[in-house]
Amino acid sequence: MIEERSAGAVIFSETPAGMIFLLLNYPSGHWDFVKGNIEEGETLRQTVVREIMEETGIFDVEFVNGFEDKIEYHYQRDGNMVHKEVVFFLAKTKTTDVKISHEHLGFVWLSFNDALKKLTYKNAQNILKKVKLGLKA
Repeated sequence: MIEERSAGAVIFSETPAGMIFLLLNYPSGHWDFVKGNIEEGETLRQTVVREIMEETGIFDVEFVNGFEDKIEYHYQRDGNMVHKEVVFFLAKTKTTDVKISHEHLGFVWLSFNDALKKLTYKNAQNILKKVKLGLKA
């Protein structure tokens, strides 16, 4: 089995109407948070900052201390089973103008309830619920 490790972030912005969360539409059709593989020599947070810049064009992120959580899942790639672990952080931005990369089909900023409905996978929904509850992993 192939082992793969990634890092990502639940990105939010505060607006007069309340908090909004950024979701990306991946080529397979699912909606999820920014995430990507850790490159050699990178820390988890360095990976997250790089991935946010590459995938969204957002440069002004501020990590919210105290939130770190991880998910694990399996998938098949080229006939091989892959065990993937993704560590998520919570990051705040003032930038809502997203410049989506070629890696994604689209993006959307949504309120908590709408983001919860839009997220494709249960593990991503659980991460968002933990953010809302202010739980620390």
